[in-house]
Amino acid sequence: MLGATGRGTAEHFGVLGEVDIITSTLGKALGGAAGGFVAGSAPLCDMLTQRSRPQLFSNALPPTVAASALGAINHLEHNPQLVQKLRDNTRYFRAAITEAGFKPLPGETPIVPIIVGETATAIKMSDMLLDEGVFVTGFGFPVVPQGQARVRCQLSAAHSRDDLDQAIAAFKTVGTKLGII
Repeated sequence: MLGATGRGTAEHFGVLGEVDIITSTLGKALGGAAGGFVAGSAPLCDMLTQRSRPQLFSNALPPTVAASALGAINHLEHNPQLVQKLRDNTRYFRAAITEAGFKPLPGETPIVPIIVGETATAIKMSDMLLDEGVFVTGFGFPVVPQGQARVRCQLSAAHSRDDLDQAIAAFKTVGTKLGII
């Protein structure tokens, strides 16, 4: 969701149309939950189809994933305000969670990792937040560096301000119980 219209890193850095190869996930921003893609010239894509080990030793995207990603792209093209709403939600959440005393990794993306320290803390926090009605994923070593375990929040344009406020309140409750804040 980077760039003025959410077209990604190339748009964000002003080089859209100048990049020969674009890769992306279909799992987060487009809600497909699996897979990704490489876009480039026809000869490049043909070569990757024939030579790429991940292509050769995996299954094709399920048609439902490809169709839902295409549907998400069409929806965004017809509703560009959703990109701005996502950005607004991200800024609001990052500011409020920081003000509450948490330490999110800096960034502009709607994936907001909040550093909590140890793996056991991240897992416990994830479980406790779920009990409060907030779904986040805890990550620890060896997925992230030792001592930098985190819970990963993924914001959406579908979140209302009330949703965000409820999540922030739950973070404060759980963060206080765990002694993080």
